[in-house]
Amino acid sequence: MGEKRRKERKLFLFWVIYMKMIFLGPPGVGKGTVASMFRKKYGIETISSGDLLRENIKNDSELGREAKTYMDKGLLVPDDLVIAMMKAKLGNMDNYILDGFPRTIAQAEELDKIENVEKVVNFAADDETIIKRLSGRRICPKCNTIYHITNIPTKVEGICDKDGAKIIQRDDDKPEAIKKRLVVYEQQTKPLINYYNKKGILVDVDTEQELPKIFEDTKEAVKNL
Repeated sequence: MGEKRRKERKLFLFWVIYMKMIFLGPPGVGKGTVASMFRKKYGIETISSGDLLRENIKNDSELGREAKTYMDKGLLVPDDLVIAMMKAKLGNMDNYILDGFPRTIAQAEELDKIENVEKVVNFAADDETIIKRLSGRRICPKCNTIYHITNIPTKVEGICDKDGAKIIQRDDDKPEAIKKRLVVYEQQTKPLINYYNKKGILVDVDTEQELPKIFEDTKEAVKNL
């Protein structure tokens, strides 16, 4: 690592050492990809409600067992359970990125009671771009690594770089399902933009750009907010 990069990393780590952030935006906007880049470069842990549910179920925690009773019936896990998992996870963490959580005003209000989130980055793109991105997304069913047939292809076509499993397209990444997901986002999650804007902690990042530029813009947004 060159001297310039070492200084850059040291300075940015100083900014984020006690930073608690939310990455907000519709499905497929790229917030998860940018969050993973932050984690890889700066060691900031990324937490999503889906990963947290899977972790608790895998570890057979009391909260995980309770959540599984709802999931096995095809029901949404109640907010109070998700918040309880978040509270247990975030309790002693100085910095993190919440990816796709909260999803509703009710969840945001509950989160406010247990955490002091300092920055919210709203990733924006039009529906056409999102549909194109998501329909090209593939995932490894074993390690959950996300690829894209154009933007993040595997080294060997159709095969995960990490464990050799055959990558798949999730049903909810097919165009008709994506459109339904965008309607749900519009109704349930988009109001969070105004919620956090009123708090003075929200900044927009345009994702109608190449990934390296999105990453750099996100860094500047986090630094200057």
